[in-house]
Amino acid sequence: MRIALTGGIGSGKTAVSGRLERLGAFVIDYDILSRRVVEPGSHTLAEVEAAFTGVIKPDGSLDRAKLGALVFSDAEAREKLDSIIHPAVYREAFEEDSGSTAKVKVHVIPLLTETGMGEHFDKIVVVDAPVEVQIRRVMARDLLTRDQAQARVDAQVSRAERLALADYVIENSGSEVELDAQVQKLWDALVSM
Repeated sequence: MRIALTGGIGSGKTAVSGRLERLGAFVIDYDILSRRVVEPGSHTLAEVEAAFTGVIKPDGSLDRAKLGALVFSDAEAREKLDSIIHPAVYREAFEEDSGSTAKVKVHVIPLLTETGMGEHFDKIVVVDAPVEVQIRRVMARDLLTRDQAQARVDAQVSRAERLALADYVIENSGSEVELDAQVQKLWDALVSM
């Protein structure tokens, strides 16, 4: 069974996918893959460097802060970056998926709604949190200003658009105990199918 797990930035996708992994799911995290495909010396990083000037650090690695500031303030630049990164990530995800025999494979895809990939999965799980919670989490996690965090939230589709695709919703603005209970309930439903 292939599950797509999505949610807005700062909603808690990593917290949920980590719990699912501990329960026995094989997790493929597209954020991790998106970092891997732009490692120094990679073909994808060379494409990014050709498309965006000044985003490579002296050590040859991607300057994520500089690139992020650029693409989160310019929709056209974000589309250009996505057209480079997404195909490379999908190739990596396919390789990982095909190499696993796990009963439940969870693909953590932050931009599932935006990319229209939902049809490729058996079920869609949306991790949801109020926008204000997302902003606070992103500010704390990424050391961003409120405006920077808001820009990242605004660059994604709305909560309503994500929730419209959901087969299951994990509401993640409560306690760890509440989150554990929701994930266990989801897991029980998935493995009983």
